[in-house]
Amino acid sequence: MKDGRHITLAIESSCDETAAAVMADGRVMLSNIISSQIDIHKAFGGVVPEIASRHHLTNVNHVVDMALEEADVTPEEIDLIGVTKGPGLVGALLIGIATAKALSLAWGKPLIGVHHIQGHISAAYVENPDLEPPFMALVVSGGHTEIVRVEDYDSYKVLGSTRDDAAGEAFDKVARVIGLGYPGGPLIDKLAKEGDPDAVAFKRVFLEKGSLDFSFSGIKTAVLNYMNTEKQAGRPVNTADVAAGFQQAVLAVIVTKAVGAAADAGEDKIIMAGGVAANSRLREMMEASCAEKGIKLYVPSPILCTDNAAMIGCAAYNMAMKGHMDGLDMDAYARLDIEEA
Repeated sequence: MKDGRHITLAIESSCDETAAAVMADGRVMLSNIISSQIDIHKAFGGVVPEIASRHHLTNVNHVVDMALEEADVTPEEIDLIGVTKGPGLVGALLIGIATAKALSLAWGKPLIGVHHIQGHISAAYVENPDLEPPFMALVVSGGHTEIVRVEDYDSYKVLGSTRDDAAGEAFDKVARVIGLGYPGGPLIDKLAKEGDPDAVAFKRVFLEKGSLDFSFSGIKTAVLNYMNTEKQAGRPVNTADVAAGFQQAVLAVIVTKAVGAAADAGEDKIIMAGGVAANSRLREMMEASCAEKGIKLYVPSPILCTDNAAMIGCAAYNMAMKGHMDGLDMDAYARLDIEEA
């Protein structure tokens, strides 16, 4: 306890960000330190798991120390240690989990493992003290595109998910095709603002009637085929128009399904979560669609959309308040169902 508040130290290492945060009462962010590996992985066009794990090992203790120092919190004042247990890169997850276990044992503090997507959803709580379940969540990131009904702090129902590429993965692959580099999401978002979304039309894939699932592998292939066809014909390609057309086609499907799911379920609240939730065009489209349906939209700040430990600390606190706890036998999971986690 510090000043009568419950203090959580959280660690996140599921992919290529080594992060640690200190949270008070689950929603007050005392520190949120993120050490990104983006510049390291740029040369490879994507995250290399082995390299990511090595850098987590190098960075994690320093990041934890920085989080404690910035929050002005001592180990004695920590009440709970939270850590991402999956899904993610197993080697990367194990670094965070091993660190959390060591601190739990050394300091005599309880430990709780958090589902990564539960963390992303919980990011909305950090800046919105009035937000409580139930509500609908749109999770859009490099590894996930899901529509989730959040029934309680520890109860989730997945209504739709991607059948192939996640939205963020599709953005990264298309960015490589049109020569933008890595990470693709922010680069396409920026370039699309200079293009005409109607100049190059790509098919919007809604799948079978009533389905809330997603499929983005087809549009990725369509962009590749378009680029090859134009180049072989000797015609100049306006990459800004390609980026704008691709982005609009992907986001139109996401917005239609997410807002439609909330409206059909009678939900008056929807939150966005995950790295792609920082996309400026997605935010604009969601705001307009939610306003039309009378649904209140919650969107975290961009720093809380990317992988961070504040969201993990918030989720860990909420799980602890529901009576959940883990032991030192907790493991890492490359795949983990949020409904069962």
